[in-house]
Amino acid sequence: MADLVSILVPAYNAEKWIRDTIKSALGQTWPVKEIIIVDDGSTDNTLQIARGFESKLLRVITQDNMGAPAARNKALSFAQGDYIQWLDHDDLLAPDKISRQLKDNEYRNNTRILFSGAFGMFYYCHRRARFKPNPLWQDLTPLDYFLIKFTKNAWLHPTAWLVSRKLTDMAGSWYERRSPDDDGEYFCRVVAASGGIKFVPEARSYWRVGNFGSLSNTRSGEALEALFVAISRSINHLRLLEDSERTRAACLKYLQNRLLYFYPEKHEILEKAEKLAQDLGGHLLPPEVSWKLSLFKTIFGWKIAKKIKSMEWSAETYVRKNWDRLFFY
Repeated sequence: MADLVSILVPAYNAEKWIRDTIKSALGQTWPVKEIIIVDDGSTDNTLQIARGFESKLLRVITQDNMGAPAARNKALSFAQGDYIQWLDHDDLLAPDKISRQLKDNEYRNNTRILFSGAFGMFYYCHRRARFKPNPLWQDLTPLDYFLIKFTKNAWLHPTAWLVSRKLTDMAGSWYERRSPDDDGEYFCRVVAASGGIKFVPEARSYWRVGNFGSLSNTRSGEALEALFVAISRSINHLRLLEDSERTRAACLKYLQNRLLYFYPEKHEILEKAEKLAQDLGGHLLPPEVSWKLSLFKTIFGWKIAKKIKSMEWSAETYVRKNWDRLFFY
């Protein structure tokens, strides 16, 4: 009998996208699946739309607004699957994504193997998604994953993974503070628990960008505090695998590369970051920035310069998204 796959979807104010996301889950060619949607206190029509799809395959659960990680934990508590597929409320899976990852019995029978796949970025029309390989798009040992992620600033989107229930249980629940990098920390735990990563290039998923209400765009004080905790925990996951000169150097680079999120105004976080850097055997330097941000910083100061840079990114994303939408038909 085929393994049951649980597709878990946290949803909040996603009425614009949730139909397509649900259809991509229902459309999976893998024959044995369940879909669990947790509505995280939406104030739009997300819940009503999701309930319109309820069936033996699809269950909708509600909770007060507690954030995406808490909604994921809620969905996981109801999941019965042998494998877990995470799917955010605005992203999509190719119809054969899961089937491609589970087609090889040799790997499927080893429940400590972690599956990954290719993911493409799109604004409005997923058929025009851009798939840009990075150094993590290959078979990897857990240690190699961390070294590449930390030193080359590479990552995999949450939809790219397919996780056995054994690995899911070993990794534990999602960290429920609302962090812009909650998925990065969570999958560091999953990878650390695994016996290795099997990359399946034909297993495709689609990451929608330009959703300005997403948590990844949040830069509040609370979110930045949670981000630093997520960074610290990720570093600890690597050091528990191997605490050596090379892993500490990788951790230091990872910390340095993320310093701009907090620099220069978050003094308490910067003090903690410097203390962590010293524990890793080094020190932090002022973050390197582009010439444009450096110019803005010289004229306006750091605070305004970072706001201008953020506004510039938002404006560019808005234009690209609507250009894509204009030619959707």
